This record gives sequence, C-alpha cells and structure tokens, in this order.
Amino acid sequence: MLSYTSYKSTVLNASSFILLFLSMICWGNTSFAQFNTGISSMKNYKVYDSMQGKLISLEELVQAVADTDVLFFGEEHNDSLGHALQDKLYGLLLDTYGTVTLSLEMFETDCQQVLDEYLGGYISEDKMRVDARAWKNYEEAYRPMVERAKEGKQSVIAANAPRRYVNIVSRKGKDELASLPKSSLAYLPPIPIYTEDSAYLARFKEIMGQAGHSLQENIFHAQCTWDASMSYRVFQHWKKNKKEKIFHLNGRFHTDYGQGTMAQLRRYNKKVSIKNISCFRSEEYDEPDWKELSKLGDFIIISPQ
Repeated sequence: MLSYTSYKSTVLNASSFILLFLSMICWGNTSFAQFNTGISSMKNYKVYDSMQGKLISLEELVQAVADTDVLFFGEEHNDSLGHALQDKLYGLLLDTYGTVTLSLEMFETDCQQVLDEYLGGYISEDKMRVDARAWKNYEEAYRPMVERAKEGKQSVIAANAPRRYVNIVSRKGKDELASLPKSSLAYLPPIPIYTEDSAYLARFKEIMGQAGHSLQENIFHAQCTWDASMSYRVFQHWKKNKKEKIFHLNGRFHTDYGQGTMAQLRRYNKKVSIKNISCFRSEEYDEPDWKELSKLGDFIIISPQ
C-alpha cells in the first residue's frame, strides 16, 4: 500500500464521496453542485502504464487494452478533467474497436428501461433525466458519453443497485435483502452478497475512521452491494456479448487495488479479461512515486491538485 501521507492524499475525495453517498441512501438525493470544479484544461495530465512501467498516451492506452474485455475507469466524481478524459478515452475506444458498451455506476438497475427508451429515441432527454434519476452533475460529467453512445447506437448499462435497497442494507443488514419480493430481487445481484474481502474491509475502515461496529459493518456491506450490483450487470452483458468491450465508470474506491467491483466480477467469472484505470488529482504531480501509485491499478492518470 501507499505510505500514509500519499494514501491519505489520494483517497481524500474517495472518503468524502463515500460519506456523501451514505447520506444519499439514508436521506435522499444530494446535490453535487458544491463539488463541481467546472471545465478544466486537458493539457496537464500524465498516463502511466503500471504493467510496462512507463508514461504513455491515451492512444497507447487504447492499444494496450486490445485483449481486454472490461476496462474499469475509477474516477473522482468531482474531477472535471477526469470526466473530459473519460469522454475522450471512450471516443478513442469506439474509433478503435467499433462496439464498446458504456456501463455506469451513475444509473441504477431499475432505470435500465428508461435509459433504453431514451437511447432508442422514444422519450425526451428531460424525461429520461427525471425518470432515470440522473445525478446532479450529469450535464457536465456524463452526458457527453451517453450522447456519444446514443449517436453510435451503443448499449449503456445502468449498473448500480437501486438506492432504496442499499438503504435497507445500511440500516438493517444484508440478510434483510432475502425477504424482498422476487420482483425486487430482479434488480439486485444474486444473494447472499459476498462481503468477506479482508483487504477491502481494512481499506474501508481506514477511510471511515471510528464508528460503531454494527454500523460500520452494515455500511461496508452496503458498499459491497454496490460493488456486486455493478459487477453482476457487467458480467451479464459480457456473457451475452463476449466480442464486445465494456467501458465501466465508477468512483475509484470501488476498483483501486483491483478490489471491490473488480474482485466481485472475478468471482462471477475468472475468464473475463479486466483492467482498471485510477484517475485523480495528485499533490505529487510533478514528482510522482509511480512505484507506489502503480499499486492502484493497471493504468494511472494523474493531474495537478
């Protein structure tokens, strides 16, 4: 793992957004306006290939995933430069490989039909945003990629577990999911949800700090519910479309160190070829410790703090 100073710096936004989402699942929608940093220049960023141990371009990253089925992009939700890079990368993937399914943490599984209706031209964008519960920063952060997918007739996966079910886990525990009606379970991954990743739990506890044991356990299991949901939706699509690439976006805590959503996907099928990107702003931009940062993922993208 990273040194404490570096680790604290690189996960600060991740912890903020875990706490933000806990407030969302408990108390409803929360605006991202306070986190939006506006449009950033795309000039200042570095892409590091952890496997080759060298700096590369986005174009070279695209070539490096030729044999990859699923590419995870771990973002910080308030990073406007990261969002611009996602869109550019998605465009490059489409130009190179033709068919690339976009998968998003930012839409929940019970909104898939609404999203499909919009992509198919049946409903308006305004109606889609309301009925699919688009995030508050959708316009500047994720709309460009969804519109790119719509124009190119690409599939878009609404991957995340519905918030109301994650709320059940955070309040009552994961076992409560088993009592849901069969119609509700259709929006969730198979249960029981796997929650026994000790390394992931240790990282989660370090982020969360001190909290009551039962509360902390339920919150971690809620996190695992998100992970399992996203990975299962990706797995379901891959199983039916093995020749297509999938580009999945999530908060980077979900996929850093190959844990969380990535680990859950491997549990569903070890044959899926997966790689991850960890993208964030770094205080060490001018002199990054690539040896330490490379532990976060297969590719690291950093920009100035």
